[in-house]
Amino acid sequence: METLEKLQLKYNRNSLSDKELEAFYKAILLPRLIEEKMLILLRQGKISKWFSGIGQEAISVGVGLAMDQDEFMLPMHRNLGVFTSRNLPLDRLFMQFQGKENGYTKGHDRSFHFGSKADHIVGMISHLGPQLGIADGIALANKLEKNKKITVAFTGDGGASEGDFHEALNVAAVWDLPVIFIIENNQWGLSTPSNEQFKCKQFIDKGIGYGMEAVQVDGNNIIDVYETIRKVRNSIAKKPRPFIVECMTYRMRGHEEASGTKYYPEGIQDKWALKDPVANFSLFLKNEGVIDDVFIQKATVAIKKQINDGLDTAYAAPEIEADAQREYDLLFTDFDNKPITPASEKKTEKRLIDAISDGLRQSMEKHDKLIIMGQDIAEYGGVFKVTEGFLEQFGKERIRNTPICESAIVGAALGLSIKGYKAVMEMQFSDFVTVGFNQIVNNLAKLHYRWQENADVVIRMPTGAGVGAGPFHSQSTEAWFTHTPGLKIVYPAFPGDAKGLLAAAIEDPNPVMVFEHKALYRSIKEDVNDDYYTLEIGKANLLKEGSQVTVITYGMGVHWALEALRENPEIEADLIDLRTLAPLDKEAIINSVKKTGRAIVLHEDCLTGGIGGDISAMINEECFEYLDAPVVRSASLDTPIPFAAALEKDFLPKDRFKEQLVSLVNY
Repeated sequence: METLEKLQLKYNRNSLSDKELEAFYKAILLPRLIEEKMLILLRQGKISKWFSGIGQEAISVGVGLAMDQDEFMLPMHRNLGVFTSRNLPLDRLFMQFQGKENGYTKGHDRSFHFGSKADHIVGMISHLGPQLGIADGIALANKLEKNKKITVAFTGDGGASEGDFHEALNVAAVWDLPVIFIIENNQWGLSTPSNEQFKCKQFIDKGIGYGMEAVQVDGNNIIDVYETIRKVRNSIAKKPRPFIVECMTYRMRGHEEASGTKYYPEGIQDKWALKDPVANFSLFLKNEGVIDDVFIQKATVAIKKQINDGLDTAYAAPEIEADAQREYDLLFTDFDNKPITPASEKKTEKRLIDAISDGLRQSMEKHDKLIIMGQDIAEYGGVFKVTEGFLEQFGKERIRNTPICESAIVGAALGLSIKGYKAVMEMQFSDFVTVGFNQIVNNLAKLHYRWQENADVVIRMPTGAGVGAGPFHSQSTEAWFTHTPGLKIVYPAFPGDAKGLLAAAIEDPNPVMVFEHKALYRSIKEDVNDDYYTLEIGKANLLKEGSQVTVITYGMGVHWALEALRENPEIEADLIDLRTLAPLDKEAIINSVKKTGRAIVLHEDCLTGGIGGDISAMINEECFEYLDAPVVRSASLDTPIPFAAALEKDFLPKDRFKEQLVSLVNY
């Protein structure tokens, strides 16, 4: 630590007592000494990577001290002080850094890529921006509960360039959410200097564009950080609204230790070293007579012993032994998927759209902490009118129109889940899921696997072609997500299944993607139970039985297959409606193919990369000796979906499937 002869920072202790200032000193000294130890361990090869926050400790520690212990903080990779201010056990923290079983992620992620609900911390992922949307969701829960609690989310000057930054701040402003966005302006985005990251003079200027208050503070001055955050926090508690706090500081070391600092301008580190937050605060307290060299020595010795004791415990902990079954078990929260049967046999004829709306409404009635979010879902009732009348029944707090900020809203749904809510988000079209893709595949899907937290989120998506909507409103996107471990995916073909599977998805505390074919919304109907019920996720339905061939399909493909079999009554087929794509009912498929000896997989998605390829491979691996013919895939063309009716008809596999089915039976 740099020794200073003269203060470079101006401190004002205000009403802080000597005891409080002593505690502040120990709080900022702890992460500094841990960091210095980590750099040694890194050189010794005892940890794999380190993102240093040396020189920025006053921000993390100051914010951590200013917040109530039961208020959520969402830190980044230079915010060790957030974790230490919450008094996380050092031995477990070090186990996390070493990838040990008793680390917070059980070896599934590194350094600060973890959270701890008990400590009210939600850790980052490598994509920097998504945690800001999660902060919105946590803040929304606090606002709904009127508990006067605040959420803090950290980002950097580089991270503030991401679209997630804009989306999260926009949503927070529109909804008046009690959240503080901390921007650590450390002059660098990896190796790119600030003048190549943004054009504005300072980040507090952005507050004007969002209709948001903003303040700038010396990020190296722990008292200024603490006093500013405490003042802002107390103000927001009285009047919920978002706030930007820009903390000016400097990244003293490289992006991570392996990257080095060769690109730094000559002399810049020496200049900023004079503003070292620990050295300056130490000198200030000595000048004030609060501490002396003896106090500093005793505190340093005690903290180093604490660190070494924690390291000894971490080193002694056994290494993880790989177990594939354990890995699968940690993908999802345990949940009893047993179906809930309807209270009576009363049924009413319903279209697919009606059944979905009915299931969603009854789920809202059952789950008081269920929130629905989406574009135009309130007064307008959604573009397909699924939520028509919901606003009048459940109110604006639970039926929430959103800005066009798909990524932030997926994040907000996850934030609600962390606070014990259930969330359903409606994507207007499955095509638009690309804008929220990162949140889904890297946050929702991996959260439980990483640190055993629920992602109690359902995403509903109208999907599919056949309505002349062109390439951006007609895509089949389900295969993008069947490839992603940690997601459950349902795709019903009938009204009764749609109601029961949607209710089951909402019951399930894990993330579920619900695909609804929009061409089926108003084109099919059947008698559906009026009462609330669920169906088992992961269970296929055998619609027809036969001995010649197995037809495996889902969604619109089910109706194409039924039509083909009606036109060819001589074909005796097992027709399997998958209903769920993840988890896949492999047993139903294998048992059927072993019986018939022939299989054709039909889906609306493009041929290449569709789930049909995986199903075909599984059949070849499990049923090869039973096959009397090659497994056939029937799917749409490997092109974007065209608009013109004739072109769209040719794109879809409906007619080709009929020919392929007859050919396979006659093989």
